[in-house]
Amino acid sequence: MPTKEVYEYQAPWITYASSWSYRADQPFRFVFGSFIEEYSNKVRIIQLNEENDRFEEKATFDHPYPPTKLQCFPSTNTNHPDLIVTTGDYLRVWEIRENKSVKMKCMLTNNKYSDFCAPLTSFDWSLVDYSMIGTASIDTTCTIWDLNAETIKTQLIAHEKEVFDMAFSPHSTHLFASVGADGSLRMFDLRNLEHSTVMFESDRLKPLLRLAWNKLDPNYLATLPIESSKVVIIDTRFPSRPVAELAGHHSVVNSVSWAPHSSCHICTAADDWQALIWDLQALPEPSEEMSTEPILAYTAKGEINHLQWSTLQPDWVSICFGDKIQTLRV
Repeated sequence: MPTKEVYEYQAPWITYASSWSYRADQPFRFVFGSFIEEYSNKVRIIQLNEENDRFEEKATFDHPYPPTKLQCFPSTNTNHPDLIVTTGDYLRVWEIRENKSVKMKCMLTNNKYSDFCAPLTSFDWSLVDYSMIGTASIDTTCTIWDLNAETIKTQLIAHEKEVFDMAFSPHSTHLFASVGADGSLRMFDLRNLEHSTVMFESDRLKPLLRLAWNKLDPNYLATLPIESSKVVIIDTRFPSRPVAELAGHHSVVNSVSWAPHSSCHICTAADDWQALIWDLQALPEPSEEMSTEPILAYTAKGEINHLQWSTLQPDWVSICFGDKIQTLRV
């Protein structure tokens, strides 16, 4: 069992995309990508060595361009294959072999007849149907993939401008939401893609960069407007107006993660070096003004560009800043 409150790992490059491992037989395993402004980038797997109480490298593999997002297979069940999915120029699926080597399983593209591709900004892996992954692209589309068949299930023009993030409903195989450069958060139903519902539009239609769906209460989503120190919380029962705005940061918020074990806790991280945890238990009706203060605050040693709340170890949160990865006991 981990003995410290904070663990730190120093990478040989700037870190960005990251994911905890979900597998029950691989506790305290962590995957992260490099952010190097050139073609050649890296993805590294590290794991806590409980004998010396330090994170150690397990495997490193090459990745074209910095991964915009990466995620381990989202199940604690060890019967599933040990997979990592990444996005960048394409959607790639990687398989971890015996926790020490990694091989690309497949590369999925929605344009097989051209050497040019529209970069993928993000993706989400369905927690209800593990064969389903959705990608967001700067070409205004969202694409839903069948991972088992390695084919496209459907592709749609989701926004009027670039799509920056998308998320599946944690309780449905049909619903997903997306945000983009047109400043809107839209909800889609795969059973009827001719229509979408605009759940929220930002002030002056400022681009919305990130989207996170509450894992335990599907009524709530969080989104990040560009260059904003606030996190917007949307209640799908009362669309168009935020049910709350979390305004505890002093600089641009970069990342947000709902607690995997609690429907009313959320963590945010920003350029102000802080990671904050909020208790939204008293979420009001949207007609009331809500002034909320974070219940926990951690100050890092630099601008935090990414965070993740561990599903397998729900009392641990990870943050990335500069060339450092830190895991924090909450």
